[in-house]
Amino acid sequence: MKTQVFSKFNVVKFYLVASIAIATTGSLTAINYFIIELEPQIINILWIILIITIFAMIIQITRAEKSLAKHQIIFRTHKERLTNEIKYRLRAEKTSSEHKTRLQIIDENFPVMLAYFNTEQLCCYHNRAYRLWFGLNAEQIDNRYMREFLNEHFYHGIKNCINHILAGEIIQNKRIQKLTNGSTCLIIEQFVPHFDPKGKVIGFYTLYTPRILRENQQFHDVETQEYTKSENILTQDGSNDKGTTKESESKYSSSASINSATRLIQAIEQDKFHLYYQNIISTKSDSNPCAHYEILIRMVEEENNLIPPGAFLSFVEKYNLMPRLDRWVVSNIIKWLCTNKINSNIMFCINLARDTLSDLQFTDFVEKQLQESNVPPQTLCFEIEESDAKSNLEATTIFAQKIRQIGCKASLSSFNHDRASFDLLKTIKIDFLKIEGSLICNILNDPTDLVKVREINRIAHLMKIQTIAESVESLEIAEKLHEMGVDFAQGFGIAQPQSLKELE
Repeated sequence: MKTQVFSKFNVVKFYLVASIAIATTGSLTAINYFIIELEPQIINILWIILIITIFAMIIQITRAEKSLAKHQIIFRTHKERLTNEIKYRLRAEKTSSEHKTRLQIIDENFPVMLAYFNTEQLCCYHNRAYRLWFGLNAEQIDNRYMREFLNEHFYHGIKNCINHILAGEIIQNKRIQKLTNGSTCLIIEQFVPHFDPKGKVIGFYTLYTPRILRENQQFHDVETQEYTKSENILTQDGSNDKGTTKESESKYSSSASINSATRLIQAIEQDKFHLYYQNIISTKSDSNPCAHYEILIRMVEEENNLIPPGAFLSFVEKYNLMPRLDRWVVSNIIKWLCTNKINSNIMFCINLARDTLSDLQFTDFVEKQLQESNVPPQTLCFEIEESDAKSNLEATTIFAQKIRQIGCKASLSSFNHDRASFDLLKTIKIDFLKIEGSLICNILNDPTDLVKVREINRIAHLMKIQTIAESVESLEIAEKLHEMGVDFAQGFGIAQPQSLKELE
């Protein structure tokens, strides 16, 4: 109520002062024109009132002009922001349209049957090969439960392992199916969980890769023979060739685990992994030239499109092989540094797994490798996920301390804007801080994320920590980061991952 009265008074007071000034001026004019005799004191009071009202009007006009100028600045700011948002939206729509066309071409020609289901087993996506294989149109699949359109044998193949998929496990099976033309088809089926940024499973992908077997060719003759001893091979009628029993299922699970672990160990020992790199560029044009790269790892089977990118990592972690794989990465990076001419500003960022942080011998291994190769320790930076640091704070703190004592750098990635994240910086001593990509990608459109990134950057610099922005998807974002003073930027908008063999 008081606010409304005050608002109305502000509107009326200008007219009130003007009315008093006009009335006073009129009174003095009438006194002078009609020669009305009044006491000098009254005339003086009228002149004083007139002067005061004139000053009041001048003050009101000045304030009004300042308020108008302020609102004009705000208006121009909103206009520029709206113009930029329209520009970005049009650009995004154009890019989306181009990508949609490309994806449609891929969708129509992709040989693997691909579909995506949410946790309730409702189909959210399916490609052309998937529809053709099951002989269904889009209307029969869109937003329908898999049990409603999949045949009984395919549905039970998923149903029997759905709990494992939703628990975050990648499942791979094989089945033999007789086609209507009499030929035999080997179907490799994969179920890959989809995680949200917090690590929760929110859906899963199903991939079916059919391979027609030649006449008289046995399943054991297929190049994927190494899987056959452990995986469940089904005929068209859904029965196991040797009979499905609880005992055989138990043997299958045990054998599959041993076989998968053995394959991973062999892949590490036989160098069946390839290293890739992605540029991390400085946002400061006046700084000394630097060459910073994040190291990525790919399995040979990924490059041959036999498994989805990164899918092998869950198996490596499941069988506690991450420390062994991280050692392989360090050894191969150091070998590359020994055989290639390097400058003093080069630095490779190596992602470490949670299990490696708890490996007390890992830092000794790194130190020995550096001493034997005579590679400068500052060329290696070990990157730790924020979530891993939070879940194992003591081990992470000790690791960061030891690795920096060797002379290597330490980095904390996926850093978010919350109290727990900032508390980590008080305990863990690091050289670089990577700002969470979900914040970076929205700084042009979301003022809240922009403020969060500014605050993270400010606090990091106060603690003498350099900042790196993840997931930089456009040059506009890179320019904004430069304006904000973020030290480095990384993302597909700057550079795509490339094979380390191409780096000279």
